[in-house]
Amino acid sequence: MSATPLYNEFPSFLKRYFPYKVQKISLNAGFTCPNRDGSKGYGGCTYCNNQTFNPDYCRTEKPIALQLEEGKRFFAHKYPEMKYLAYFQAYTNTYGELESLKRKYEEALAVDGVVGLVIGTRPDCMPDDLLRYLENLNKHTFLLVEYGIESTRDETLRRINRGHTFQVTVNAVERTAACGILTGGHVILGLPGETHRSIVAQAKDLSRLPLTTLKMHQLQLIRGTRMALEYERKPEDFHLFNVDEYVDLVVDYVEHLRPDIVLERFVSQSPKELLIAPDWGLKNYEFNHRVQKRMKELDAYQGKKYEM
Repeated sequence: MSATPLYNEFPSFLKRYFPYKVQKISLNAGFTCPNRDGSKGYGGCTYCNNQTFNPDYCRTEKPIALQLEEGKRFFAHKYPEMKYLAYFQAYTNTYGELESLKRKYEEALAVDGVVGLVIGTRPDCMPDDLLRYLENLNKHTFLLVEYGIESTRDETLRRINRGHTFQVTVNAVERTAACGILTGGHVILGLPGETHRSIVAQAKDLSRLPLTTLKMHQLQLIRGTRMALEYERKPEDFHLFNVDEYVDLVVDYVEHLRPDIVLERFVSQSPKELLIAPDWGLKNYEFNHRVQKRMKELDAYQGKKYEM
């Protein structure tokens, strides 16, 4: 008999929907962001440098279908039978005219082997007409909408120049989930001004939302961002976790989360040439092993300290 899992893993979640292996292929569809073009603000969020998550095949000037074909070639040698999810990742992937958005999503779905979409966006960029379109699309294909939540504290959201409040996130997540669409969230653990205690308290706030999936990662200071400049000027405002501290934070956080939320990842890896700190030198799977080892030592599991 297999042991009860310590937390809900993303690969097990995907197996509920697909009888074969699926892999996300990141896309840059040429979107911008309301926090960059002046409709909400300029300069973007203080931590943001989109180069940190754009793979080499993912360049704005390339058509979506070409990015997907290049991404498929990258993965196909390992698993020839693999299918793919088109992951609209860079910037705000619901920010544009409805017809233009539809063309981009449908171009991705028309590529051979693409079996669904993952759309990353901001909670203040989900107009009703787009949500109605996605509600209909969801009846025909796998769809996950992933919102950048980043923090549940308005004070933090202001500090990082996010351009919206946590209540905006609550509304977007509830509206999306009410349409029957799988709804994910993304948070950054360790933003300036936040402590172990306030970060763990965030897990309770997120657990009240109808989230299906959650991604978390450590705060990373990236070259060329406003936050890197803030750190240079006032390092005492930041607490950059060492790896053991962060493992303990993740374990505590996961124990306070609703037991059914699917945890997609705990850490992010930025390119070495862009990363200022912290540089732990660990791959994602190596970090996951450390979390699992610590959870076993503490007899911890997802939802152990969760309170309705």
